[in-house]
Amino acid sequence: MKGIMIQGTASDVGKSLIVTAMCRILANEGLRVVPFKSQNMSNNSYVTRDGKEIGRAQGIQAEAARVEPTVWMNPILLKPRSDQHAEIVYLGKAIETLSGRGYRDHFYEKGLAVIKKSLHLLSDEFDVVVIEGAGSPVEVNLMDRELVNMKVAELADVPVVLVADIDRGGVFASIVGTLELLEPNERQRVVGVIINKFRGDLTLFEDGVQWLEEKTGVPVLGVLPFVENHMIDGEDSLSIRTQFSNRNNGTLDIAVIHLPFISNYSDLEPFLYEEDVSLRWVNHASEFGLPDAIILPGTKSTISDLKNLRDKQLDIQVEKHVANGGYVVGICGGYQILGEEMIDEDGSDTGRPNFTEKGLGTIPATTTFYKEKETNRVMAKYHKATGLPINKPIEGFEIHLGKTIFSKEVCPFLTLENGEEEGYFANDGQIIGTYLHHLFHNDEWRNHWLNMIRKRKGLPTGGIQSISEYKDKRFDFLADEMKSHLKWDLIKKIINQWGSK
Repeated sequence: MKGIMIQGTASDVGKSLIVTAMCRILANEGLRVVPFKSQNMSNNSYVTRDGKEIGRAQGIQAEAARVEPTVWMNPILLKPRSDQHAEIVYLGKAIETLSGRGYRDHFYEKGLAVIKKSLHLLSDEFDVVVIEGAGSPVEVNLMDRELVNMKVAELADVPVVLVADIDRGGVFASIVGTLELLEPNERQRVVGVIINKFRGDLTLFEDGVQWLEEKTGVPVLGVLPFVENHMIDGEDSLSIRTQFSNRNNGTLDIAVIHLPFISNYSDLEPFLYEEDVSLRWVNHASEFGLPDAIILPGTKSTISDLKNLRDKQLDIQVEKHVANGGYVVGICGGYQILGEEMIDEDGSDTGRPNFTEKGLGTIPATTTFYKEKETNRVMAKYHKATGLPINKPIEGFEIHLGKTIFSKEVCPFLTLENGEEEGYFANDGQIIGTYLHHLFHNDEWRNHWLNMIRKRKGLPTGGIQSISEYKDKRFDFLADEMKSHLKWDLIKKIINQWGSK
């Protein structure tokens, strides 16, 4: 197999971004390249064309590589449901929920087998596999049964490049410490180091590069700058802070309720590229303020996150906001929270069968949770009763357990391709609930919704921003930027020479 593996000294050092850039660089050079991550832990997921669920990062990397995402690019996805348990998504389908100990004790061999099969299939179809690790490869308490770092490099027989984040500090210790803790056979696979997120004058780090190479005997393959607004979807909760921290100076104030088990926060990323939008996360009632609109995002544990919302008295703030005519959108779990009641019939949300919880009561509906999860891509049009002046179809995807039934006649939001009605639309769009993820990735809808808020504030309306076109350009920008700071010819030589052994 020809390939390369990107591992990190810690989480959120930029592995996903570097893999994305490498996929686009290699694709631009005419190679059939594919991303791979054996095991992902994230509630930010991607639905493939055949309705399967994989990690969001691998879906985006496949887009950068110009290939259709499949489950073989991320055969195991772990979706945290509590501090102790995670749902296991195996080849795109949820199969069970296990504790960390249960996963290590009972799933390891099955995981190993599907990783081997995935690597075999991808190596047969593609020229190069760019593999992403997770966290650090030297978590000594987990190394005997790990499925995502050096074990995968061994199975694929590929060289490893270690990435360190200089922005967080301690870069020398993190690199030297990681290399020292690797077993000798693992250490031999590390062919280079990449320093990521450098700010300032790169010439000031030349002595640092020299010291690292002399100390470790490993070449530094590049010092990459901190890339602002790269527009590459984040993978985990750590990415929320870095991706959304700079958007708080717009005239439109959109507050997002920060649920502990938030899922698919990529729903919100298009707002980062609307210049007059201030997007901020609200964790406590004291932070709520007077927003123009609020969004309740998806969650992997709806009832648990509703209780957390109530504990922080954010339920009172949401209810006041709605009563005062403020805009609110609930997506997936947020939609369920806005309803009148939730019934966990099979214990699939709480682990307690027939458990019932009152919702916020904004939407006249009851959600019942079942065992089987809905995962599919969606094409729809706006329901004619909404009166929305948008003719272009709306696209997105669904990932949810619950089925929501209204207690009285309401105005649906969408009409799906199969003719079914979906979602809730009230007061000319003041209140919206939907299971459709990536609602706001539809440029015409996002523009219409924001213009409603602008008009209410007495502001001029804005034009449509094409996020999809801009995103593809960002892939090329990212590839060019990264390539200019990497020893790219050396990296390609390493891939080709290692693969020919």
